[in-house]
Amino acid sequence: MENIHPIFDRTESRTDKERLLGHRGTVVWFTGLSGSGKSTLAIALERELSARGILCRILDGDNVRCGINAGLGFSEADRRENIRRVAEVCRLFVDTGVVVLACFVSPTRELRGMAREIVGARDFCEVYVATPLAECERRDVKGLYAKARQGGIRDFTGISAPFEEPEHPALRIDTSGRSVGECTDRILETILPEIKLK
Repeated sequence: MENIHPIFDRTESRTDKERLLGHRGTVVWFTGLSGSGKSTLAIALERELSARGILCRILDGDNVRCGINAGLGFSEADRRENIRRVAEVCRLFVDTGVVVLACFVSPTRELRGMAREIVGARDFCEVYVATPLAECERRDVKGLYAKARQGGIRDFTGISAPFEEPEHPALRIDTSGRSVGECTDRILETILPEIKLK
């Protein structure tokens, strides 16, 4: 670290960036089982926020693994590194005043706690997409549950690996009984007060 000299103190401040954009940067961290609706909700939310002039960036588990985290597997260490890197990227966006919609199974409280610590609790809004396993399996848009049931995927969250429900999420939402629009409205009610400049 002795040859590393960060220039953060010489760049424009977060306050300057947020004033330019007209809103606060924050992370909306969607957690839940595969197929619960995390990405679907993030896409709908991005449209709603953009229509309000709020700059967003979606970070999705599959997309991130095609790029910055392409070399990581699904071991416990690699999953942890995946979330650590994502949280660091989230923090960079937040410091630029951007609203980040992060969609990651992130199955343990420890992983989500690490992400919250990196981003900062003030800027971390956890949304638990609490769609029941049976509904997630029924959707099975990627065919992952079927493969996991047949033993083709080891340590698959919800089947052969546990998911620890968040203890105190900002919002808990089950997509099985609500439309995307209804869910999006509930999320907007939760996050818009956090995004507004004080």
